[in-house]
Amino acid sequence: MNPRTAGMLQMFTAMAIAGTVGWCVLLTGMPAASVVFWRCAFGAAAQAAICLGTPEARIRRIGLRQAGLAAVGGVALAASWTLLFAAFSHASVAIATVTYHTQPFMLAVLGAMFFGERMTHSHGGWLCLAFIGLVLIIIGGATSGTPPPAYLAGFGLALAAAFFYALAAVVTKKLRDVPARLIVLIQLVVGSVLMLPFAGMPAGASSPAVWALLAAIGAVHTGLMSTLLYSAIQKLPTSTIGVLSFIYPIVAVVVDALAFGHWLGPVQLAGAAAILWAVAGTHFGWRISSLRRRV
Repeated sequence: MNPRTAGMLQMFTAMAIAGTVGWCVLLTGMPAASVVFWRCAFGAAAQAAICLGTPEARIRRIGLRQAGLAAVGGVALAASWTLLFAAFSHASVAIATVTYHTQPFMLAVLGAMFFGERMTHSHGGWLCLAFIGLVLIIIGGATSGTPPPAYLAGFGLALAAAFFYALAAVVTKKLRDVPARLIVLIQLVVGSVLMLPFAGMPAGASSPAVWALLAAIGAVHTGLMSTLLYSAIQKLPTSTIGVLSFIYPIVAVVVDALAFGHWLGPVQLAGAAAILWAVAGTHFGWRISSLRRRV
């Protein structure tokens, strides 16, 4: 198998795994903060095993300042996961996941604020389209039968989760000389320590199944998924990575519909499509003016 084909299979598998995390989180029946603790704990164990077998991820290659920045990213990542997992039970896995994918725009804003990166007119146009998509999702939720306070709470939690993920990404941008696997390991260890006060133990007859789900969320949805993702990134061009990354929200929407019966209405589907189209336009650098001329 050639490297490109292998990379595409790895990326597809990683995104498919990521798209099922919401299903597993809800099946545990545990509070979001407890699930995040076990995700970090099991994920750190899996990532440590990977790093020990990876020569370029040696601890001695990272300085104190770099470790501190990675730790800050770990705090932001733990906050992002906690907010996202909480959003699943308020709105739905599909709505929370699609809303969570507004993170590229938040990252662009943070990049302009902290790195002096210029935001073009096209970036502004895609940002407006994503905002329209968010408005459509809110309007669609008001007519879907979901209690408005719970729906809006889930929507807001997912937006906050996207912000903290973008914040973690901004911090990671300052760690270009540090192996990605080592950054993830530090972030997961920090997350485990931070979320320790919220750790809960599964109880009752279903506890073995819940333990299995928690182990899967940590080892598979974090450790294995990250390894596949990083390996794919090394083999594929950016454009291919961008296209395959949309498998994540698509799988989440399908799983949410099949497992929980949360089918998106026409207005919500239009909003989700607008957000994903805007994310694609931003990722691939499409220019609004060029699209307008083609139309």
